[in-house]
Amino acid sequence: MFSVFSVADFFLARASMSPKKLQKLVYYAYAWTLALLNETIDDLHFRLFHNRIEAWVHGPVVPDLYQQYKSYGWKDIPQLNAYSGPAFPADVEDVLNQVWDIYGTLSANQLEMVSHQEYPWINARNGEAAYAVSSNQILDRDLFSFFNEQANS
Repeated sequence: MFSVFSVADFFLARASMSPKKLQKLVYYAYAWTLALLNETIDDLHFRLFHNRIEAWVHGPVVPDLYQQYKSYGWKDIPQLNAYSGPAFPADVEDVLNQVWDIYGTLSANQLEMVSHQEYPWINARNGEAAYAVSSNQILDRDLFSFFNEQANS
């Protein structure tokens, strides 16, 4: 188990980015780790962190991470000189590197659009309008099912 802030620092050591982009990278790191490092939906024993992920207007958000970086608004959070958090096990670091390789080149707005097309965010929104405020939780079971299916297709 790791801190959501350690996961964020992993990505911030790669580049400066907006809080919105950071949120999406952390979300995808959590989702892919959940899907790839657990065997079945009935035994989701490995979670990257324990923070709640909610289906906000601009996509998935970890409220604790939002509070940490909200003062940046739409401006970029500066890049860290290096990652200085706890070491990730090789399998976790592999997932984090893959998330960076796949999603790191996308803009915050592109990541928002991608997440809005995926079942976990859509299901958590529960039919609410895209612009409606929501604090509905994105469920681990939905994340596991969706991303596990993506990995196997």
